[in-house]
Amino acid sequence: MSYLLGLDNGGTVIKAALFDEAGNQIAVQSVKTPMETPEPGFTERSLDSVRSANFTVIRRLVEQYGSDIAAIGISGHGKGLYMLGRDREEIYPGIGSTDGRAIGYERQWKADGTADRVYEKTAQKVLACQPVALLRWMKDHRPEVYGKIGTVFSVKDYVRYCLTGVINTEYSDISGSNLLNLYTLQYDPWLLQQFGIPEVADALPPVVHSAAVCGGVSAEAAAETGLKPGTPVVGGMFDIDACAIASGCIHKGDMCLIAGTWSINEYISPAIIGDKSVSMNSVFCDPRFYLAEESSATSAGNLEWFRDVMKTRDYAEIIARLGGVPAEACDVYYLPFLYASNEHPLAKGSLIGLAGHHTDAHVFRAVYEGVVYSHMTHLRPLLKNGTPTRVRLTGGAVNSALWVQMFADALGLELETVQDTEMGAKGAAMAAGVGAGLYASYADAVEKCVRPFDTVKPDAAMHEIYAKKYQKYRRIADALNAVWDD
Repeated sequence: MSYLLGLDNGGTVIKAALFDEAGNQIAVQSVKTPMETPEPGFTERSLDSVRSANFTVIRRLVEQYGSDIAAIGISGHGKGLYMLGRDREEIYPGIGSTDGRAIGYERQWKADGTADRVYEKTAQKVLACQPVALLRWMKDHRPEVYGKIGTVFSVKDYVRYCLTGVINTEYSDISGSNLLNLYTLQYDPWLLQQFGIPEVADALPPVVHSAAVCGGVSAEAAAETGLKPGTPVVGGMFDIDACAIASGCIHKGDMCLIAGTWSINEYISPAIIGDKSVSMNSVFCDPRFYLAEESSATSAGNLEWFRDVMKTRDYAEIIARLGGVPAEACDVYYLPFLYASNEHPLAKGSLIGLAGHHTDAHVFRAVYEGVVYSHMTHLRPLLKNGTPTRVRLTGGAVNSALWVQMFADALGLELETVQDTEMGAKGAAMAAGVGAGLYASYADAVEKCVRPFDTVKPDAAMHEIYAKKYQKYRRIADALNAVWDD
């Protein structure tokens, strides 16, 4: 049997999964590659650790299931910065999407009008974790590194280079970087000038589409992984595009919510939404569409931190205790800003309203609700641009029926939950199938690979309760913005 191989490069775990042509997951392997924090706000890992982890998970699958693989696709976290020198040597560790070292540039460019000017060409806000901000930080703080830059990558572009020896970038990633003019789909020297990084123009790789075959597995990579030399490797995609495809979101008006480490809220649009009502527009992996996106690292990752701090690792116990505290009886509020914020750029995680009678159950309910309210904040601008044809929810939160119902009730939307687990790898594998000709299109891949969904309907009475609580959440978040300014 011939398989499709999908690689998923997240911020802390790298996975490889095999799928058959019907989209059935055959096997998965994973390796943890946690980010290091050499200084406050920094998140880095060596390029060699990324390469080694990808090759390790591939080799484990090949040893068990053989090398009869039709094609390979790669997804990865967006933003961040991965660089090679002019001789393709490692000159600096890879920088993750949760890195905050360049927050000063984000604030500066918003204050001096740069962010507004570039939005006219990129249709996206400027973020500290984007390559433009990190490159400017390199220029000002690590000039010896900046002067050596030969290639600017995303993480999945680097992995594809490791497999093939071919240097490319890909539209879904690069169009969300502020390096690309979204209207011309070309690099724009004017943008580089605005950010003060004109020197990197020659380091920006050729751009390909997600399903384009970029090259074959090199002899060196084949020897290390067990793959057959020449196995096709496609462009791949930003992991949020991969999750959308794997959840069956392929048509105009489809909406996908991903509740994982990041709160990802995305809407498939036939045109760029350029009126500044949404934070991010990018080219969708299906190039007929654009992806309107509102996102921040404010989602289910907060729960993991609380589980560790409160020494409660059992999800069933948490749910049982949380379920004993009705929403209307919990007046504790949580701002899920441990890793980032969708409010003030310097906002921090906060518990508000604690009293002596509260228990850990109240705290856990506040965390669950706070994550939902953060998604609601992101959804408001997306919903202003049209009623979605369907809303699909994926990510770690779907493992909790209570949390899914909370999402549906608070949003007042009917949700379809996705049961597959390795969504990033599956979406990448589906793109590989399109590139290899196994599927006629992404729509054909969705029809053949995506499973039926569970539908969760909102409760009208609970929606009213959560609507009132969300308004209080908003008042708290707004009131604290002045505090973060100090």
